[in-house]
Amino acid sequence: MALATLGNSEFDRDTAVTRSAPGVYDTHLSAGWTIIQAVNGGYLLAVMGRALADALPHPDPLSVSAHYLTASVPGPAVVRTDVVRSGRTMSTGTARLIQFAEDGTEVERLRVLATYGDLAALPDDVRTTAKPPAIPPYEHCLGADAAPGGRPAIPGSTAITDRLALRLDPATAGWAVGAPSGKGEMRAWFGLADGRDPDPLSLLLTVDALPPTAFEIGLSGWVPTVELTVHVRHRPAPGPLRVAITTRNLAGGFLEEDAEVWDSEDRLVAQSRQLARALLEG
Repeated sequence: MALATLGNSEFDRDTAVTRSAPGVYDTHLSAGWTIIQAVNGGYLLAVMGRALADALPHPDPLSVSAHYLTASVPGPAVVRTDVVRSGRTMSTGTARLIQFAEDGTEVERLRVLATYGDLAALPDDVRTTAKPPAIPPYEHCLGADAAPGGRPAIPGSTAITDRLALRLDPATAGWAVGAPSGKGEMRAWFGLADGRDPDPLSLLLTVDALPPTAFEIGLSGWVPTVELTVHVRHRPAPGPLRVAITTRNLAGGFLEEDAEVWDSEDRLVAQSRQLARALLEG
């Protein structure tokens, strides 16, 4: 089977936007990217990122910060953008994702502030102490449909799982067999199931597509995002990505997730920090 290419994949079709007026875009949120009935936050960010790429004079997201106001549902939506500043090397804009209640009332789902630039024009100089995560070879990691003992690696998996080529590091999958490590870590090989190579826009999905680190802390259920900031550092090389996410502090019913995304050439291509609610039982 031929692999999907950039611009011709399910991800591209499902994040497509159509300009209906200056700065205004119609879109349809696909049910294929839901998790426990809610539309995945990284997918939503990619939809917003595509609209901003059209509205702003620069092609690539450099920094994107989103506040999730209400849970999005599959169906029609509108993205409204505003250009805040347009410079020679960078531009900044805002975007709002709107859906409509049964009575026609507007419901704002998501608000974004983003800075765009041209990743190809950035300097090549790299000085870093960051190192790629130590993940076992792809074939030794766990798919979404298999875990130690033959149990599902992602209990209650929803539609988004079928669209991802996700292979979990066994060391961070103890939660799948009722033995979470308590360390708040999640690591995996990541790609899209149809073989589409990563690009800066798909990195906005990547940082929020793994099972939540809360599972390895011993929690279960939905962990809704409150705020997510993504920094895109480099255009990723073709091939699978490696993603490492950590949580160090759960307090007051909230936890943070710090993510790093590394490409097939051992480059750190994206980083993110997320604040999420931990829905504690009892």
